[in-house]
Amino acid sequence: MDKKKIVVGLSGGVDSAIAAYLLKKQGYEVTGAFMRNWDAIANNDINGNPTLFDPMCPQEQDYEDAKKVAEQLEIPLLRVDFIKEYWDSVFLYFLDEYKKGRTPNPDIFCNKYIKFDAFRKWALSQGFDTVATGHYAKRVDKDGLTYLYKSFDQQKDQTYFLSQLDQIQLKSSLFPLGNLDKHEVRAIAKELNLAVATKKDSTGVCFIGERHFKEFLHNYLPMKKGDIIDINLNKKIARHDGVFYYTIGQRKGLGIGGLKDYQDAKSWYVCKKDVENNILYVANDGDDEHLMSDSILIGSLNFNTIKPLEGQSINAKFRYRQTDLPVIIHYLDDKHVKLVFPRPYKAITPGQAAVFYDGDICLGGGIIEEVYYKNQKIN
Repeated sequence: MDKKKIVVGLSGGVDSAIAAYLLKKQGYEVTGAFMRNWDAIANNDINGNPTLFDPMCPQEQDYEDAKKVAEQLEIPLLRVDFIKEYWDSVFLYFLDEYKKGRTPNPDIFCNKYIKFDAFRKWALSQGFDTVATGHYAKRVDKDGLTYLYKSFDQQKDQTYFLSQLDQIQLKSSLFPLGNLDKHEVRAIAKELNLAVATKKDSTGVCFIGERHFKEFLHNYLPMKKGDIIDINLNKKIARHDGVFYYTIGQRKGLGIGGLKDYQDAKSWYVCKKDVENNILYVANDGDDEHLMSDSILIGSLNFNTIKPLEGQSINAKFRYRQTDLPVIIHYLDDKHVKLVFPRPYKAITPGQAAVFYDGDICLGGGIIEEVYYKNQKIN
């Protein structure tokens, strides 16, 4: 009987390396593939001019690391480009959300449209049976359906980023690290003496890398200075570089301090953004009322297996690594639901993902479009 042919997305990191190792150990015919989805040499800025090479983008170093891993594991390594697909399906969405004053999570749509769509379709066209990645998540098959479960390592669980996958994508994907914790993964890599055994985890935007984010965005969104207003006193207290660059709940990098009339102010946080008038509203730390919400409108719905019942109590996560919070789901139409909270929750941000859970099962999710408190839209 022929071995099942699997292509592993080798990113140049330790997680994907160990995913490939485990699959080979299990007897699969394993090939690695490095995805190049961002042009690190030249991209166009807001005026259509190419931006200069950014030495902070580690993509080429990642490729060299992936080659070393493939050599050590004795598996072939292919290189495939999805630059146009990434730009069209992920990066333009990313920019459009910022233009609306929202805070997007591009990694979720990178998984939906690139790693488990463009890459998966390419893999199948090349004769591979399935794709695998180094995500911390579990695939569980039962009753004819493929379920997405939280990983054994709850601190590293990445089902939040996989919440937009559908049944077709889940059925043709494997997550070999689902039953391991990060310490075990590192230990295996050190035992194998892999070149990436001690390489730090990537924390940058999917495929773009770690950068000074405001400067990076400035290449694509024009910087327009405006007023920072104390929302309680409706008083101008400072200037900002552009509302696009700030996030609800943000405390660092506001440039507010030592104000003459605010000797008792400890720190400030962003509580509202008025994109149309280019105004950033802030409140003093400790005054959390402006961050509270009791219901939200969710769009871009995706349920990968079980669709919750109308009025059902489920759990939701509004940020990666956040504790699951109870919510009640109400259907408005095929594309939107309203989540009602049993108590007010803090710092829920439009543009971010709301991911639904039934215990350890990830049911899917959607994008936060509007946030409400006491029947008033607050962002």
